[in-house]
Amino acid sequence: MHITASKLYDYTQCPHRVWRDANGPKEEKIQEPNPFVELLWNRGVFHEEKIMASIGEYLDLKDGSLDKRFEKTIQAMKDKAPLIYQGVLKYKNLLGIPDILRIQEDGTYIPIEIKSGMGFEGMDEENGEEGKMKKHYAVQLALYVELLELLGFEHKNKGLILDIHKEECKYDLNLPFGVRDKTTVWQFYQQVKNNVDLLLKNEAHNKPAYSGICKLCPWYNSCKKWVKENEDLTGIFYVGGTKRDVLNQDLNINKISDIFDIDISDIKDQKKKDKTFLKGIGEDTITKIIRRAEVLVKTKKPVIYNNIALPKVSYELFFDIEDDPTQEFVYLHGVYERSVFGERFLDFTAKEKTEEAEKEAWSNFWNYIKGLPQDDYSVYYYSPHEKTTYKRMQKLYPDIISEQEVESFFDNPNVIDLYQFVLKNTDWPLPSYSIKEIAVYLGFKWRDETPSGALSIQWFNEYLDTKDENILKRILLYNEDDCKATMVLKDYLDKEIK
Repeated sequence: MHITASKLYDYTQCPHRVWRDANGPKEEKIQEPNPFVELLWNRGVFHEEKIMASIGEYLDLKDGSLDKRFEKTIQAMKDKAPLIYQGVLKYKNLLGIPDILRIQEDGTYIPIEIKSGMGFEGMDEENGEEGKMKKHYAVQLALYVELLELLGFEHKNKGLILDIHKEECKYDLNLPFGVRDKTTVWQFYQQVKNNVDLLLKNEAHNKPAYSGICKLCPWYNSCKKWVKENEDLTGIFYVGGTKRDVLNQDLNINKISDIFDIDISDIKDQKKKDKTFLKGIGEDTITKIIRRAEVLVKTKKPVIYNNIALPKVSYELFFDIEDDPTQEFVYLHGVYERSVFGERFLDFTAKEKTEEAEKEAWSNFWNYIKGLPQDDYSVYYYSPHEKTTYKRMQKLYPDIISEQEVESFFDNPNVIDLYQFVLKNTDWPLPSYSIKEIAVYLGFKWRDETPSGALSIQWFNEYLDTKDENILKRILLYNEDDCKATMVLKDYLDKEIK
Protein backbone atom coordinates (compact mmCIF):
# COMPACT_ATOMS: atom_id res chain seq x y z
CA MET A 1 0.00 0.00 0.00
CA HIS A 2 1.44 3.36 -1.04
CA ILE A 3 2.14 6.28 1.25
CA THR A 4 0.32 9.17 -0.42
CA ALA A 5 -0.22 12.87 0.27
CA SER A 6 -3.81 12.22 1.36
CA LYS A 7 -2.68 9.63 3.94
CA LEU A 8 -0.09 12.04 5.32
CA TYR A 9 -2.77 14.74 5.49
CA ASP A 10 -5.16 12.39 7.29
CA TYR A 11 -2.48 11.55 9.85
CA THR A 12 -1.96 15.24 10.71
CA GLN A 13 -5.72 15.58 11.29
CA CYS A 14 -6.26 12.25 13.07
CA PRO A 15 -3.45 9.68 13.44
CA HIS A 16 -5.99 6.91 13.97
CA ARG A 17 -7.78 7.54 10.65
CA VAL A 18 -4.83 6.08 8.71
CA TRP A 19 -4.95 2.76 10.55
CA ARG A 20 -8.74 2.53 10.42
CA ASP A 21 -8.92 3.20 6.67
CA ALA A 22 -6.40 0.42 6.02
CA ASN A 23 -7.27 -2.12 8.70
CA GLY A 24 -10.49 -1.08 10.46
CA PRO A 25 -13.81 -2.93 10.56
CA LYS A 26 -15.21 -2.03 7.13
CA GLU A 27 -18.78 -2.91 8.16
CA GLU A 28 -18.67 0.00 10.66
CA LYS A 29 -17.59 2.59 8.12
CA ILE A 30 -20.26 5.01 6.87
CA GLN A 31 -20.51 4.32 3.15
CA GLU A 32 -22.77 7.21 2.17
CA PRO A 33 -20.70 10.25 1.13
CA ASN A 34 -21.01 13.27 3.41
CA PRO A 35 -22.64 16.07 1.36
CA PHE A 36 -20.55 18.77 3.01
CA VAL A 37 -17.30 16.89 2.38
CA GLU A 38 -18.39 16.46 -1.24
CA LEU A 39 -19.12 20.20 -1.42
CA LEU A 40 -15.62 21.00 -0.17
CA TRP A 41 -14.11 18.56 -2.65
CA ASN A 42 -16.06 19.98 -5.59
CA ARG A 43 -15.23 23.53 -4.55
CA GLY A 44 -11.54 22.62 -4.37
CA VAL A 45 -11.71 21.06 -7.84
CA PHE A 46 -13.47 24.14 -9.22
CA HIS A 47 -10.88 26.45 -7.64
CA GLU A 48 -8.05 24.36 -9.08
CA GLU A 49 -9.61 24.42 -12.55
CA LYS A 50 -10.01 28.20 -12.33
CA ILE A 51 -6.38 28.63 -11.33
CA MET A 52 -5.15 26.38 -14.14
CA ALA A 53 -7.29 28.24 -16.68
CA SER A 54 -5.44 31.45 -15.78
CA ILE A 55 -1.95 30.00 -15.63
CA GLY A 56 -1.10 29.81 -19.34
CA GLU A 57 0.23 26.83 -21.24
CA TYR A 58 1.08 23.60 -19.39
CA LEU A 59 1.39 19.88 -19.99
CA ASP A 60 -1.79 18.17 -18.77
CA LEU A 61 -1.15 14.64 -17.43
CA LYS A 62 -4.31 14.16 -15.38
CA ASP A 63 -5.73 11.34 -17.57
CA GLY A 64 -4.65 7.72 -17.94
CA SER A 65 -3.30 5.00 -15.66
CA LEU A 66 -0.82 5.86 -12.92
CA ASP A 67 1.93 3.88 -14.65
CA LYS A 68 1.44 5.68 -17.98
CA ARG A 69 1.25 9.07 -16.29
CA PHE A 70 4.44 8.30 -14.35
CA GLU A 71 6.28 7.43 -17.58
CA LYS A 72 5.05 10.64 -19.21
CA THR A 73 6.00 12.71 -16.15
CA ILE A 74 9.58 11.41 -16.10
CA GLN A 75 9.94 11.98 -19.83
CA ALA A 76 8.47 15.47 -19.55
CA MET A 77 10.96 16.42 -16.84
CA LYS A 78 13.82 15.00 -18.91
CA ASP A 79 12.53 17.13 -21.81
CA LYS A 80 12.49 20.20 -19.53
CA ALA A 81 8.73 20.86 -19.82
CA PRO A 82 8.12 24.25 -18.10
CA LEU A 83 4.86 23.33 -16.32
CA ILE A 84 3.42 19.87 -15.67
CA TYR A 85 -0.10 19.48 -14.30
CA GLN A 86 -1.08 16.37 -12.28
CA GLY A 87 2.13 14.49 -13.02
CA VAL A 88 2.73 11.22 -11.17
CA LEU A 89 5.82 10.57 -9.03
CA LYS A 90 6.53 7.04 -7.75
CA TYR A 91 9.34 5.33 -5.88
CA LYS A 92 8.90 2.02 -4.02
CA ASN A 93 6.04 2.61 -1.54
CA LEU A 94 5.85 6.40 -2.10
CA LEU A 95 3.29 7.86 -4.50
CA GLY A 96 2.66 11.53 -5.13
CA ILE A 97 0.60 13.55 -7.60
CA PRO A 98 1.54 17.24 -7.18
CA ASP A 99 -0.83 19.74 -8.73
CA ILE A 100 2.01 21.46 -10.59
CA LEU A 101 5.67 20.73 -11.25
CA ARG A 102 7.52 23.85 -12.37
CA ILE A 103 11.03 23.87 -13.82
CA GLN A 104 13.72 26.00 -12.17
CA GLU A 105 16.72 27.75 -13.66
CA ASP A 106 19.01 24.83 -12.81
CA GLY A 107 16.72 22.33 -14.58
CA THR A 108 15.29 20.83 -11.40
CA TYR A 109 11.59 20.97 -10.47
CA ILE A 110 9.70 22.50 -7.57
CA PRO A 111 6.28 21.11 -6.53
CA ILE A 112 3.33 23.47 -6.23
CA GLU A 113 0.04 22.65 -4.49
CA ILE A 114 -3.10 24.66 -5.27
CA LYS A 115 -5.15 25.33 -2.13
CA SER A 116 -8.49 27.09 -1.67
CA GLY A 117 -7.42 28.30 1.78
CA MET A 118 -4.74 30.62 3.15
CA GLY A 119 -1.17 29.50 2.50
CA PHE A 120 -0.05 30.01 6.09
CA GLU A 121 -1.81 29.81 9.44
CA GLY A 122 -1.94 32.67 11.90
CA MET A 123 -1.62 35.26 9.14
CA ASP A 124 -2.31 38.89 10.03
CA GLU A 125 -2.72 40.70 6.72
CA GLU A 126 -3.41 44.03 8.40
CA ASN A 127 -0.04 44.02 10.23
CA GLY A 128 1.83 42.27 7.43
CA GLU A 129 2.59 39.17 9.50
CA GLU A 130 3.16 36.12 7.31
CA GLY A 131 2.17 33.33 9.67
CA LYS A 132 3.47 29.78 10.01
CA MET A 133 3.64 26.88 7.60
CA LYS A 134 0.64 24.56 7.91
CA LYS A 135 1.63 21.05 8.89
CA HIS A 136 -0.94 19.35 6.66
CA TYR A 137 0.29 21.33 3.67
CA ALA A 138 3.94 20.84 4.59
CA VAL A 139 3.87 17.03 4.71
CA GLN A 140 2.31 16.88 1.26
CA LEU A 141 4.99 19.12 -0.25
CA ALA A 142 7.70 17.17 1.57
CA LEU A 143 6.50 13.92 -0.01
CA TYR A 144 6.75 15.43 -3.48
CA VAL A 145 10.18 16.88 -2.72
CA GLU A 146 11.48 13.52 -1.51
CA LEU A 147 10.13 11.79 -4.61
CA LEU A 148 11.74 14.38 -6.87
CA GLU A 149 15.02 13.87 -5.02
CA LEU A 150 14.84 10.08 -5.33
CA LEU A 151 14.07 10.44 -9.04
CA GLY A 152 16.85 12.98 -9.63
CA PHE A 153 14.78 16.16 -10.15
CA GLU A 154 14.65 17.79 -6.70
CA HIS A 155 15.14 21.52 -6.06
CA LYS A 156 16.69 22.57 -2.73
CA ASN A 157 14.13 21.07 -0.34
CA LYS A 158 11.49 23.68 -1.11
CA GLY A 159 7.88 23.68 -2.26
CA LEU A 160 5.18 26.24 -2.93
CA ILE A 161 1.54 26.66 -1.93
CA LEU A 162 -0.59 28.63 -4.39
CA ASP A 163 -3.27 29.90 -2.02
CA ILE A 164 -6.81 31.25 -2.28
CA HIS A 165 -5.50 34.69 -3.30
CA LYS A 166 -3.15 33.19 -5.94
CA GLU A 167 -0.20 34.11 -3.72
CA GLU A 168 2.84 31.81 -3.84
CA CYS A 169 3.73 30.81 -0.28
CA LYS A 170 7.22 29.38 0.01
CA TYR A 171 7.69 26.32 2.23
CA ASP A 172 11.34 25.80 3.16
CA LEU A 173 11.41 22.24 4.48
CA ASN A 174 14.70 22.83 6.32
CA LEU A 175 13.11 25.39 8.62
CA PRO A 176 11.22 24.78 11.90
CA PHE A 177 7.48 25.43 12.06
CA GLY A 178 7.86 28.27 14.52
CA VAL A 179 9.86 29.95 17.26
CA ARG A 180 8.69 27.54 19.95
CA ASP A 181 8.52 24.44 17.80
CA LYS A 182 12.12 23.73 16.80
CA THR A 183 11.21 20.62 14.80
CA THR A 184 11.96 21.23 11.15
CA VAL A 185 9.37 20.49 8.50
CA TRP A 186 11.61 17.74 7.12
CA GLN A 187 12.00 16.07 10.53
CA PHE A 188 8.26 16.23 11.11
CA TYR A 189 7.58 14.77 7.67
CA GLN A 190 9.97 11.86 8.21
CA GLN A 191 8.33 11.05 11.55
CA VAL A 192 4.81 11.23 10.09
CA LYS A 193 5.84 9.17 7.04
CA ASN A 194 7.33 6.42 9.21
CA ASN A 195 4.26 6.32 11.46
CA VAL A 196 1.93 6.14 8.46
CA ASP A 197 4.01 3.30 7.00
CA LEU A 198 3.70 1.24 10.20
CA LEU A 199 -0.04 1.91 10.49
CA LEU A 200 -0.70 0.91 6.88
CA LYS A 201 1.20 -2.33 7.40
CA ASN A 202 -0.68 -2.95 10.66
CA GLU A 203 2.66 -3.10 12.44
CA ALA A 204 1.52 -0.31 14.74
CA HIS A 205 -1.91 0.44 16.17
CA ASN A 206 -3.17 3.62 17.82
CA LYS A 207 -6.41 4.48 19.56
CA PRO A 208 -9.42 6.49 18.41
CA ALA A 209 -10.08 9.76 20.22
CA TYR A 210 -13.50 11.39 20.55
CA SER A 211 -13.41 14.97 19.25
CA GLY A 212 -15.69 17.56 17.69
CA ILE A 213 -13.76 17.46 14.40
CA CYS A 214 -14.65 13.77 13.98
CA LYS A 215 -18.22 14.39 12.84
CA LEU A 216 -17.36 14.64 9.14
CA CYS A 217 -15.35 11.41 9.23
CA PRO A 218 -16.93 8.16 7.91
CA TRP A 219 -15.56 6.39 11.01
CA TYR A 220 -17.26 8.77 13.46
CA ASN A 221 -19.88 6.33 14.77
CA SER A 222 -17.38 3.48 14.89
CA CYS A 223 -14.82 5.44 16.91
CA LYS A 224 -17.47 6.91 19.21
CA LYS A 225 -18.71 3.37 19.92
CA TRP A 226 -15.14 2.23 20.69
CA VAL A 227 -14.58 5.16 23.07
CA LYS A 228 -17.76 4.33 24.99
CA GLU A 229 -17.21 0.57 25.13
CA ASN A 230 -13.61 0.97 26.30
CA GLU A 231 -14.32 3.75 28.81
CA ASP A 232 -11.65 5.73 26.99
CA LEU A 233 -10.54 8.98 28.61
CA THR A 234 -11.52 11.01 25.55
CA GLY A 235 -15.10 10.30 26.61
CA ILE A 236 -14.48 13.09 29.13
CA PHE A 237 -15.10 16.51 27.65
CA TYR A 238 -11.93 18.37 26.63
CA VAL A 239 -9.45 15.57 27.35
CA GLY A 240 -8.63 14.78 23.73
CA GLY A 241 -6.14 12.33 22.27
CA THR A 242 -2.96 14.14 23.31
CA LYS A 243 -3.83 14.44 27.00
CA ARG A 244 -5.27 10.90 26.95
CA ASP A 245 -1.99 9.48 25.68
CA VAL A 246 0.04 11.34 28.32
CA LEU A 247 -2.25 10.09 31.10
CA ASN A 248 -2.04 6.54 29.69
CA GLN A 249 1.74 6.64 29.64
CA ASP A 250 2.66 8.58 32.78
CA LEU A 251 -0.09 7.44 35.16
CA ASN A 252 -1.06 4.12 33.55
CA ILE A 253 -4.66 5.36 33.51
CA ASN A 254 -6.57 3.81 30.64
CA LYS A 255 -10.21 3.95 31.71
CA ILE A 256 -12.40 6.71 33.09
CA SER A 257 -12.98 4.70 36.27
CA ASP A 258 -9.20 4.67 36.90
CA ILE A 259 -9.22 8.46 37.26
CA PHE A 260 -10.67 8.24 40.74
CA ASP A 261 -7.42 6.63 41.96
CA ILE A 262 -5.43 9.77 41.13
CA ASP A 263 -3.68 11.39 44.11
CA ILE A 264 -3.07 15.04 43.23
CA SER A 265 -0.51 15.54 46.03
CA ASP A 266 1.57 12.66 44.63
CA ILE A 267 1.35 14.19 41.17
CA LYS A 268 2.55 17.57 42.47
CA ASP A 269 5.56 15.93 44.11
CA GLN A 270 6.39 13.95 40.99
CA LYS A 271 6.14 17.03 38.74
CA LYS A 272 8.60 18.88 41.00
CA LYS A 273 11.11 16.06 40.56
CA ASP A 274 10.53 15.46 36.86
CA LYS A 275 9.65 18.36 34.54
CA THR A 276 8.69 15.94 31.74
CA PHE A 277 6.13 14.15 33.93
CA LEU A 278 2.57 14.84 32.70
CA LYS A 279 3.97 17.37 30.24
CA GLY A 280 1.34 19.90 29.24
CA ILE A 281 -1.06 18.81 32.01
CA GLY A 282 -1.07 21.01 35.09
CA GLU A 283 -2.73 20.60 38.47
CA ASP A 284 -5.79 22.63 37.44
CA THR A 285 -6.30 20.42 34.39
CA ILE A 286 -6.03 17.24 36.47
CA THR A 287 -8.55 18.63 38.97
CA LYS A 288 -10.94 19.50 36.13
CA ILE A 289 -10.59 16.02 34.59
CA ILE A 290 -11.34 14.34 37.93
CA ARG A 291 -14.35 16.60 38.48
CA ARG A 292 -15.76 15.93 35.01
CA ALA A 293 -15.22 12.19 35.40
CA GLU A 294 -17.22 12.28 38.64
CA VAL A 295 -20.08 14.13 36.94
CA LEU A 296 -19.99 11.70 34.00
CA VAL A 297 -19.79 8.46 36.00
CA LYS A 298 -21.01 9.13 39.54
CA THR A 299 -23.22 12.23 39.70
CA LYS A 300 -24.76 11.61 36.25
CA LYS A 301 -26.48 14.98 36.22
CA PRO A 302 -25.41 18.57 35.51
CA VAL A 303 -23.59 20.46 38.25
CA ILE A 304 -23.62 24.25 38.61
CA TYR A 305 -20.72 25.62 40.66
CA ASN A 306 -21.39 29.36 40.70
CA ASN A 307 -24.73 31.04 41.24
CA ILE A 308 -24.37 33.86 38.75
CA ALA A 309 -27.73 35.46 38.05
CA LEU A 310 -28.68 36.05 34.43
CA PRO A 311 -30.17 39.46 33.52
CA LYS A 312 -33.88 40.18 33.89
CA VAL A 313 -35.02 42.28 30.94
CA SER A 314 -38.06 42.88 28.73
CA TYR A 315 -36.44 41.45 25.58
CA GLU A 316 -34.41 38.26 25.39
CA LEU A 317 -32.69 37.47 22.09
CA PHE A 318 -31.29 34.03 21.29
CA PHE A 319 -28.88 34.53 18.47
CA ASP A 320 -27.07 32.29 15.94
CA ILE A 321 -25.41 32.92 12.59
CA GLU A 322 -24.99 30.62 9.60
CA ASP A 323 -21.88 31.18 7.52
CA ASP A 324 -19.64 29.46 5.03
CA PRO A 325 -16.11 29.78 6.51
CA THR A 326 -14.55 28.34 3.36
CA GLN A 327 -15.71 31.48 1.52
CA GLU A 328 -15.88 33.82 4.54
CA PHE A 329 -19.51 34.55 3.72
CA VAL A 330 -22.26 35.07 6.31
CA TYR A 331 -25.64 34.23 4.85
CA LEU A 332 -27.95 34.29 7.87
CA HIS A 333 -28.29 36.12 11.18
CA GLY A 334 -31.05 34.40 13.14
CA VAL A 335 -32.74 35.73 16.28
CA TYR A 336 -35.42 34.08 18.38
CA GLU A 337 -36.99 36.95 20.27
CA ARG A 338 -38.87 36.52 23.55
CA SER A 339 -40.47 39.59 25.02
CA VAL A 340 -43.46 40.87 26.94
CA PHE A 341 -45.29 40.81 23.58
CA GLY A 342 -44.65 37.11 22.89
CA GLU A 343 -42.14 35.08 20.88
CA ARG A 344 -41.05 35.27 17.26
CA PHE A 345 -38.20 34.23 14.97
CA LEU A 346 -36.49 36.86 12.84
CA ASP A 347 -34.05 36.14 10.06
CA PHE A 348 -31.72 38.51 8.29
CA THR A 349 -30.71 36.53 5.22
CA ALA A 350 -28.46 37.07 2.22
CA LYS A 351 -30.22 35.33 -0.65
CA GLU A 352 -27.40 35.90 -3.12
CA LYS A 353 -23.67 35.15 -2.84
CA THR A 354 -22.73 38.82 -3.22
CA GLU A 355 -21.16 41.48 -1.03
CA GLU A 356 -24.28 43.59 -1.48
CA ALA A 357 -26.56 40.84 -0.14
CA GLU A 358 -24.25 40.04 2.78
CA LYS A 359 -23.94 43.70 3.66
CA GLU A 360 -27.70 44.31 3.48
CA ALA A 361 -28.50 41.36 5.76
CA TRP A 362 -25.93 42.54 8.30
CA SER A 363 -27.21 46.11 8.12
CA ASN A 364 -30.77 44.90 8.74
CA PHE A 365 -29.61 42.95 11.78
CA TRP A 366 -27.98 46.02 13.32
CA ASN A 367 -30.99 48.21 12.54
CA TYR A 368 -33.10 45.70 14.45
CA ILE A 369 -30.68 45.75 17.42
CA LYS A 370 -30.61 49.56 17.48
CA GLY A 371 -34.41 49.61 17.51
CA LEU A 372 -34.60 47.69 20.82
CA PRO A 373 -35.12 49.56 24.11
CA GLN A 374 -31.66 50.50 25.38
CA ASP A 375 -30.47 48.57 28.49
CA ASP A 376 -33.66 46.50 28.46
CA TYR A 377 -32.59 43.57 26.31
CA SER A 378 -30.21 40.64 26.61
CA VAL A 379 -28.55 38.55 23.90
CA TYR A 380 -27.50 34.92 24.25
CA TYR A 381 -25.31 33.05 21.79
CA TYR A 382 -23.20 29.90 22.01
CA SER A 383 -19.51 30.04 21.02
CA PRO A 384 -17.00 32.84 20.32
CA HIS A 385 -17.58 32.38 16.59
CA GLU A 386 -20.26 35.10 16.40
CA LYS A 387 -17.99 37.66 18.05
CA THR A 388 -14.92 36.95 15.89
CA THR A 389 -17.06 36.86 12.74
CA TYR A 390 -18.68 40.21 13.53
CA LYS A 391 -15.28 41.81 14.14
CA ARG A 392 -14.19 40.59 10.71
CA MET A 393 -17.40 41.85 9.10
CA GLN A 394 -16.98 45.28 10.67
CA LYS A 395 -13.68 45.66 8.80
CA LEU A 396 -15.41 44.66 5.58
CA TYR A 397 -18.37 47.01 6.05
CA PRO A 398 -17.24 49.86 8.32
CA ASP A 399 -20.03 52.13 7.06
CA ILE A 400 -22.65 49.86 8.67
CA ILE A 401 -21.30 50.00 12.21
CA SER A 402 -18.11 51.24 13.84
CA GLU A 403 -15.47 49.10 15.50
CA GLN A 404 -16.28 50.81 18.80
CA GLU A 405 -19.99 49.92 18.49
CA VAL A 406 -19.21 46.24 17.83
CA GLU A 407 -16.83 46.16 20.81
CA SER A 408 -19.42 47.85 23.03
CA PHE A 409 -22.10 45.40 21.94
CA PHE A 410 -20.09 42.34 22.94
CA ASP A 411 -18.68 44.02 26.08
CA ASN A 412 -22.23 44.62 27.30
CA PRO A 413 -22.76 42.33 30.34
CA ASN A 414 -26.22 41.54 28.96
CA VAL A 415 -24.69 40.05 25.80
CA ILE A 416 -23.64 36.60 26.94
CA ASP A 417 -21.72 33.78 25.33
CA LEU A 418 -23.44 30.87 27.05
CA TYR A 419 -20.65 28.51 25.98
CA GLN A 420 -18.17 30.44 28.12
CA PHE A 421 -20.74 30.53 30.92
CA VAL A 422 -21.11 26.74 30.71
CA LEU A 423 -17.33 26.18 30.68
CA LYS A 424 -16.68 28.38 33.71
CA ASN A 425 -19.67 27.54 35.86
CA THR A 426 -21.01 24.08 35.03
CA ASP A 427 -20.19 20.46 34.20
CA TRP A 428 -22.34 17.95 32.35
CA PRO A 429 -22.51 14.14 32.14
CA LEU A 430 -21.65 14.40 28.44
CA PRO A 431 -18.55 13.79 26.28
CA SER A 432 -19.17 17.08 24.47
CA TYR A 433 -20.51 20.44 25.64
CA SER A 434 -21.80 21.44 22.21
CA ILE A 435 -25.21 23.10 22.15
CA LYS A 436 -26.65 20.08 20.34
CA GLU A 437 -25.41 17.60 22.96
CA ILE A 438 -26.61 19.73 25.87
CA ALA A 439 -29.98 20.73 24.39
CA VAL A 440 -30.81 17.13 23.42
CA TYR A 441 -29.84 16.06 26.96
CA LEU A 442 -32.33 18.66 28.24
CA GLY A 443 -35.07 17.18 26.05
CA PHE A 444 -34.96 19.51 23.05
CA LYS A 445 -35.39 18.05 19.57
CA TRP A 446 -34.44 19.65 16.26
CA ARG A 447 -37.20 19.42 13.67
CA ASP A 448 -34.74 18.56 10.89
CA GLU A 449 -33.76 14.89 10.72
CA THR A 450 -30.08 15.74 10.14
CA PRO A 451 -29.42 19.03 11.92
CA SER A 452 -25.89 20.18 11.14
CA GLY A 453 -24.09 23.47 10.66
CA ALA A 454 -21.93 21.84 7.98
CA LEU A 455 -25.01 20.60 6.12
CA SER A 456 -26.56 24.05 6.40
CA ILE A 457 -23.65 25.31 4.27
CA GLN A 458 -24.35 22.60 1.71
CA TRP A 459 -28.08 23.46 1.74
CA PHE A 460 -27.29 27.14 1.17
CA ASN A 461 -25.12 26.34 -1.83
CA GLU A 462 -27.95 24.18 -3.21
CA TYR A 463 -30.33 27.09 -2.70
CA LEU A 464 -28.00 29.42 -4.60
CA ASP A 465 -27.98 26.97 -7.52
CA THR A 466 -31.71 26.17 -7.57
CA LYS A 467 -33.48 29.07 -5.79
CA ASP A 468 -35.72 26.39 -4.29
CA GLU A 469 -37.63 28.12 -1.47
CA ASN A 470 -38.07 24.79 0.34
CA ILE A 471 -34.31 24.60 0.81
CA LEU A 472 -34.27 28.11 2.24
CA LYS A 473 -37.10 27.17 4.60
CA ARG A 474 -35.05 24.20 5.78
CA ILE A 475 -32.10 26.47 6.56
CA LEU A 476 -34.31 28.91 8.46
CA LEU A 477 -36.00 26.09 10.38
CA TYR A 478 -32.63 24.68 11.38
CA ASN A 479 -31.34 28.08 12.47
CA GLU A 480 -34.49 28.81 14.45
CA ASP A 481 -34.05 25.53 16.29
CA ASP A 482 -30.41 26.40 17.05
CA CYS A 483 -31.66 29.65 18.59
CA LYS A 484 -34.37 27.82 20.53
CA ALA A 485 -31.81 25.30 21.81
CA THR A 486 -29.86 28.20 23.27
CA MET A 487 -33.08 29.40 24.92
CA VAL A 488 -33.70 25.94 26.40
CA LEU A 489 -30.22 25.97 27.94
CA LYS A 490 -30.64 29.49 29.28
CA ASP A 491 -34.01 28.60 30.85
CA TYR A 492 -32.51 25.51 32.51
CA LEU A 493 -29.68 27.58 33.99
CA ASP A 494 -32.15 30.23 35.14
CA LYS A 495 -34.21 27.58 36.91
CA GLU A 496 -31.27 25.81 38.55
CA ILE A 497 -29.26 28.84 39.66
CA LYS A 498 -30.36 29.67 43.15
